[in-house]
Amino acid sequence: MKVVNYSAFRNNLAENLDEVNNDKEIVIVSRTQGKNVVVIDLEEYNSIQETLHLIGTKNNRKRLEDAIAEMNKGKSLKRKLIEK
Repeated sequence: MKVVNYSAFRNNLAENLDEVNNDKEIVIVSRTQGKNVVVIDLEEYNSIQETLHLIGTKNNRKRLEDAIAEMNKGKSLKRKLIEK
């Protein structure tokens, strides 16, 4: 995680955004006036949102925990993907 002040972020905007996209770097932009903000790659953000959705209900969370426990006990099957 990288923290930069607003002016440095703005002055090196392209470089900072490239780091976010290419290196999956999370950048916190600190501001003297106003709240700090986080800049994150869109794919990373979408992944976080999907995870939050999947564990968002008690039933979903329990099903995922049970599936992980089964897998860890070796009770899962490997299958080849069907390619079309």
